[in-house]
Amino acid sequence: MKNLLYIFILSLSIMACDVFDVEPEASISDSSAITNESGLNAAVAGLYSQMQGSYYGGDLFFLADVTSDVAQSVGTWDFYREMDTYVVNADNTEVRDLWEAIYDVVNQANNIIEAAPNVEDANQAAKDQAQGEALFARGLAFFDAARVWGGVPGAYNELGIPLPTEPSREATYPSRPSIGDTYAQVEADLTQALSLLPETGGRGRATKGAARALLARYYLYTEDFSQASNFATQVIDDSNFSLVDDYTSIFTGKNTSESVFEMQFDNQNTSNVRFWYAPGAIGGRGELAAHDDFFASIDDADERKALFAFDDVGGFTYPIKYIKAGNIDNTHVIRIAEMYLIRAEADLQTGSGDPLADINAVRNRANLPSLSAVTLDDILAERRIELAFEGHRWFDLVRTGKALEVLSSVPRTNTPGDPAKLNDPSRQLFPIPNSELNVNENLVQNNAYQ
Repeated sequence: MKNLLYIFILSLSIMACDVFDVEPEASISDSSAITNESGLNAAVAGLYSQMQGSYYGGDLFFLADVTSDVAQSVGTWDFYREMDTYVVNADNTEVRDLWEAIYDVVNQANNIIEAAPNVEDANQAAKDQAQGEALFARGLAFFDAARVWGGVPGAYNELGIPLPTEPSREATYPSRPSIGDTYAQVEADLTQALSLLPETGGRGRATKGAARALLARYYLYTEDFSQASNFATQVIDDSNFSLVDDYTSIFTGKNTSESVFEMQFDNQNTSNVRFWYAPGAIGGRGELAAHDDFFASIDDADERKALFAFDDVGGFTYPIKYIKAGNIDNTHVIRIAEMYLIRAEADLQTGSGDPLADINAVRNRANLPSLSAVTLDDILAERRIELAFEGHRWFDLVRTGKALEVLSSVPRTNTPGDPAKLNDPSRQLFPIPNSELNVNENLVQNNAYQ
């Protein structure tokens, strides 16, 4: 699943990839094929299949964790080592794969958004749901792409990311809009998705609850704290979701009440997470591991510490959130615990609500004592542990302006005594892949990689 179908453009004697001319694999994607409800359902299934690939099958998590102080590169795969040491270049295979996977999702979503209203044998509810799911997926994809390559408004930002909103059936060459316009498109997609989606539909499909949760995350990033708190509260108050008593059961099981939106994997559709974290002795590659300092920071009484194991051969600690044999663990896109921590942070910033109660709800579930006071650093520290290996830490540091401080000297196993240093503000963004720049003269590279 790691590499999806890439369409190549032949120009003279040079063949180069342009992901804005993509027909997704294993799905009915072109609007001309979506002529009836069966075709529409197949296209929506294909949309989730695209999201399961390199995108939420692991690559986004790996990028956000190994670039932070949570995970580290301990193997020989240079592309993750580049991320670990802040020397990523524009030919990095993992960055390229993530770009292509995200824009495959965008194109699949665009096909559905265009075609759904014209499917005559589907009732209005079916059309609305298909459009809502596609808008949710596109909003999520644009949001994630913006965080990786565009930055965060008010934190570190320059240009946004390309925003194709129509199906790409031939090569197109979009430019980069402003970061403000980029985030405005994300908000518009998610707001429209919320109006169209059903209240229920399972944890593996977008629902109103998932849209509200993603909007809570969005408004936290854009520092509209009252809206972040508002949407987080709506999700917390939704009886479909609740903090489960046993933290480990979130990961040993699937689709618990903890989960707001969960990517589904099984024997036919496997993820990449276990492969890269699990050591060779149990069938993984063992390229990525927990930072020693991160693991040591987890209190021994903290039940979340049980989701780690030690590899005697490699000499490193690795996470076992996603450790089922066969690479069949679901991955968690949004959990209810994040909503409590979003509300805690948002209310702390506005001086409203009860942020102490929210952070303590998460801490108490993990068997930790309540705090008597709370600061932003307390909330970020709680997010670091609660959401570890779920793709949050790097983005948390960038959006709060703490990346250069926290990552100024990060010990790493590959070269002991030579800590990694993030000291260039422009490296808070990843490079636009050279494979895209080579075929699209309208794209502008991020400063650090020019």
